[in-house]
Amino acid sequence: MKHLILFLCLSLTLTAAEPFDIVIANGRVMDPETGLDAIRHVGISKGVIGAISKDPLKGKATINGKGLVVAPGIIDMHQHGQTPEDYPYKAMDGVTTALELEVGTADVDLWYKIRKGKTPINFGVSVGHIPVRISVMGDQPAFLPPADSRGAKERATPKQIEEIKKKIEHGLRRGAVAVGFGLQYTPEATQLEALEVFRVAGKYNASCHVHMRSKGHSSGLNIYTALQEVIALSAISGAPGHVVHIQSTGNLTTPQLIEMIAGAQKRGLDVTCEVYPYTAGMTDIKSAIFDSGWQERAKITYNNLQWVATGERLTKETFEKYRKEGGKVIVHANPESLVRKVVSHPITMIASDGFKGHPRNAGCFSRILGKYVRENQDLSLMLALKKCSYWPAKRLEKCAPAFRNKGRIKVGADADLIVFDAEKIIDHSTFTNAAQYSSGIKYTLINGVAVVKNGKFQKNIFPGKAARGQVR
Repeated sequence: MKHLILFLCLSLTLTAAEPFDIVIANGRVMDPETGLDAIRHVGISKGVIGAISKDPLKGKATINGKGLVVAPGIIDMHQHGQTPEDYPYKAMDGVTTALELEVGTADVDLWYKIRKGKTPINFGVSVGHIPVRISVMGDQPAFLPPADSRGAKERATPKQIEEIKKKIEHGLRRGAVAVGFGLQYTPEATQLEALEVFRVAGKYNASCHVHMRSKGHSSGLNIYTALQEVIALSAISGAPGHVVHIQSTGNLTTPQLIEMIAGAQKRGLDVTCEVYPYTAGMTDIKSAIFDSGWQERAKITYNNLQWVATGERLTKETFEKYRKEGGKVIVHANPESLVRKVVSHPITMIASDGFKGHPRNAGCFSRILGKYVRENQDLSLMLALKKCSYWPAKRLEKCAPAFRNKGRIKVGADADLIVFDAEKIIDHSTFTNAAQYSSGIKYTLINGVAVVKNGKFQKNIFPGKAARGQVR
């Protein structure tokens, strides 16, 4: 027995002395969950954080974090671009998990299968009301329903609503992270239809990520009652409600809309919202957004529209031409003063709404950390990290417990980490040249593997894993 005890003690000593796979040494570790902001050494083994220490740690490889911030990797809840072309830009922008939660997919299993083992960063998806509705209404598959499609212009029958509900529930049972809605793109989807889908989401504690309606739709909603609709759907169904890119729909009324959400939160309702740090959005010119009356609804003119393919500002003639052809258009609708106000608001989260052709696909989060934190001092670095990592993880963990180990720096958490220079981080993508890497991110670690190393994206490395809800 004595020899056995000695052997066990020796084994434990040797195990404790084993070097970590990677040590990030002497970095300014910032954990938005606990508020830790101090010089620490972080040890990583087998893709997991194994130690956070005041004292030096031994590692098979060491990253010198002196003078750099070590933070949880960014969780982008609104990333449409989910291709090998998009992922490097996200990694260089500090994103460790990219999620398509607004539009989503109708086939959750296929969506994950296509990306398994082929992505440098983590990936995830919602089951989407838009693609499910397109399928049930008998339209051709499309990212967004054209304005003249059945998915956009026809009301669903009771039988069709039941079929939509079944497909939504199937997607949640197959591991969808959330339920996506684009009510502005499906204006004939009734409040009853939306409520029935919210109720399904509520059974699984799945947050509903909603692109709100705009005024002028058949429901007669204005922008304030459009938000009231989302809050009411959440309150009645019990499903968490999340308003995507609230300034895209709210425009100049956005501050008032955010205060409405803050008021709902104070009264115990589980409703949140996200914003992006740009004065312009982007959408499909053939969508219902540009149905008759769009100029009055959005308070903009043809000149506020920029054609992605050429960079030109539109006229009545070119608008009508491209409306027939289809394609992406940038919508310049908000002043910079509004952007500063909404990104710094105490309750807003940050998400990119990333898609090829818009600078937010490559530069959203570096822009937050560089322009709005460092240059403008609109918000603190810790608050920015909460908005970009911890709060998104908290939003999703009820439905997808895997997120309990993301968005934080703690022992046992996934080693999805970024190491960046707070004095140099900045975006470079523009409305005329959107495909430009951000700078200042020195390392992006995905499950303990560096896909950005010394500020350079590492090709042909695919440590990204499915960020998936529970499969039932």
